Amino acid sequence: MQRRTLLEFGVSWSLLQTSAQAQDRQRAAPLRIGLTAVILADQAAFLTRWSDYLGSRMGVAVVFVARESYQNILDLLLTDQLDAAWICGYPFVLHQSRLQLLATPLFNNRPFYQSYLIGQQGKQGLLSGWSNLRNQVLAYSDPLSNSGWLVAQAQLRAVGLTPRDLRRSFFAHGHRNVAEAVASGLAQAGCIDGYVWETMQLQKMAAVEQTVVLWRSDWYAFPPMVAKRNDNNPALWALGEALQSMTKDEQGASLLRALNLTGFAKPDAALFEPIKALAASVNMIRA
Repeated sequence: MQRRTLLEFGVSWSLLQTSAQAQDRQRAAPLRIGLTAVILADQAAFLTRWSDYLGSRMGVAVVFVARESYQNILDLLLTDQLDAAWICGYPFVLHQSRLQLLATPLFNNRPFYQSYLIGQQGKQGLLSGWSNLRNQVLAYSDPLSNSGWLVAQAQLRAVGLTPRDLRRSFFAHGHRNVAEAVASGLAQAGCIDGYVWETMQLQKMAAVEQTVVLWRSDWYAFPPMVAKRNDNNPALWALGEALQSMTKDEQGASLLRALNLTGFAKPDAALFEPIKALAASVNMIRA
């Protein structure tokens, strides 16, 4: 009996050790954050600085995972290959039942941005707005972009045009690429995130200096940082806190200046209702 008791104790101790080791590995696992291309010439170096900063504040290693499209990022998030993601408001409202908000960036101290329609510098007399797009080439950013696709669908309808009335349209897969397509003449007009265009102008990027804003939209909720709904990983709460505290020290403020942001705010799902209504108006989502 004594030998049996010792064996059972040994098995139980082994199981406890295995469980503790698994928990340690889980705690040590880095927090994976997905995003599309950041508008910076030194993207890799910047993301390294940002991940180091967040990791030091959170006590958990942070790894950024960049992909070409919002769909790529969303697929990784919803299959647990990412823990958090910086996505657009449009995919957020499409999948709101499966996502939770962590933080919303502030642009000029507000959680809002606009969609711009841009044209080539010096040719705006030929193309003054949406009503002039018949038989023109239009560049979109991403199929899941509010500013780079959804807004455009609503505006085309508003002026009595359909995508078929365009000579051609294409996805440039990135707002920076939209500016470059218009600047080079590959497209006569492009749908771009106003924050991205303003940031490119601030950084004196050649492509944006060769374009001009033809139209600005209403204000929409800025692309948020999200995670899967009901994911109770405490590191996600710590991420939200770390983002919202970036204005409190010089290193965080410096990173925000590089992003042309003034901070991150606590999330408010109500801000995204206009995007949801916009999607409903073009039959992309149920109201």
